Amino acid sequence: MNRRTFLASAGLAGVAGLAGCAALQFGGNRDFDVGMTAETFDPAELTVSVGDEVVWMNTSSRAHTVTAYENAIPEEAEYFASGGFDSERAAREAWRQGGGALDNGETFSHTFDAPGRYEYVCVPHEMAGMVGTVVVEEG
Repeated sequence: MNRRTFLASAGLAGVAGLAGCAALQFGGNRDFDVGMTAETFDPAELTVSVGDEVVWMNTSSRAHTVTAYENAIPEEAEYFASGGFDSERAAREAWRQGGGALDNGETFSHTFDAPGRYEYVCVPHEMAGMVGTVVVEEG
């Protein structure tokens, strides 16, 4: 076997091995709706129905938050943020001491009871563009 063939084979084996590790990390199942990578929500936009629960999971090694923009959710909607804060200001202030942080493998969930568009952010990665949207539709 020549050197190039060996290196190509070793590279493919390594990639396949890593893919298996990712499947094992989450048990081969995806028990969440939105993953959190280094600086993105995946997917960035999700459409659900009124009454649906959305689960976010931190799938990266960095700490993240799920923090609704108060001025970018329906007026009749309940505010949501990881850490259970009742306002965007409280969530942002708490983050300074790590409040609301989700570490690798941790989840946050919220049930959406009002139709409309909900925009949210990861506070520590907002400047990197880590924002997301949940669109809630009637039945």
